[in-house]
Amino acid sequence: MSALQAIKKCKNKSLGVAQPCYTSYKIKPKQSLTQNFDSTVKTDTIFYRLFQSFPSLLFELIDQPPDQANAYQFGSVEVKQLAFRIDGVFLPVRDAVSPIYFVEVQFQPDKKFYSRFFTEIFLYLDKTDLTNNWRGVVVFPSRSVDTGATERYIELLNSQRVRRVYLDELSSTPQESIGIETVKLVIEPEKSAGAKARELIDFARREIADQVEQRKLLELVKTIMIYKFPNTTWEDIQAMFGLSDLKATRVYQQGVEEGKLQAIPAMLRAGITVEQIAEALQLDVEKVRQVADK
Repeated sequence: MSALQAIKKCKNKSLGVAQPCYTSYKIKPKQSLTQNFDSTVKTDTIFYRLFQSFPSLLFELIDQPPDQANAYQFGSVEVKQLAFRIDGVFLPVRDAVSPIYFVEVQFQPDKKFYSRFFTEIFLYLDKTDLTNNWRGVVVFPSRSVDTGATERYIELLNSQRVRRVYLDELSSTPQESIGIETVKLVIEPEKSAGAKARELIDFARREIADQVEQRKLLELVKTIMIYKFPNTTWEDIQAMFGLSDLKATRVYQQGVEEGKLQAIPAMLRAGITVEQIAEALQLDVEKVRQVADK
């Protein structure tokens, strides 16, 4: 099955009456690149990497024990019959009891958001052999962006099936959770973003003993700051906020290219071209192609 059959009314010209006709609708990946590359795609990529680096973050956002992340694998799922992929899925790795979590980050107002969100979930559930229950988590920067039409889905949204998280309403608990604090940097006002970034960098150096984990956090901080100041070079950002020593650390240098390479698959799935990825990540085009061909 490569398409869905949907009934719609069309007018029979010879009879002059409305009769049912059938139109095929192909399920396509989200077209975020062509419309909002600078905001939507970069935000999606940041959060994809956040959940990869700190999978416990999801459960902290929905007030669940962080150690639940140990029972899950974060990534993408593909519905081959319909030729589409869902990014941001937490799949249980051990049992058929724990629910599947579908996570969506929505930073742009979209009236059709909930229609797309639930359509993708139910299409996946229909085609998968997994029998697990499911939950949906939607992350918004604030309630003002949550503008999707809800009338058809109000029962789901009011149930325990779906949790909506508004980042600007997260409680301020400095250093209680490195994942939560890193997320909050995404929406931190520009005037205080530098101080917030310095706090995260200092925390990483002081509290994170694992060099791989420390490297991931340092790279994420850099990525978020570049996202927040798109018209400013990284060198200028470092000078503006006193972050000049970040790039000099051995741990950071070792992880820079690794972090960029890990981001490529998610960006490709989002529809970004090889050339655009190379430009955004400041990588050689041939190196991006090598990852794309794997």
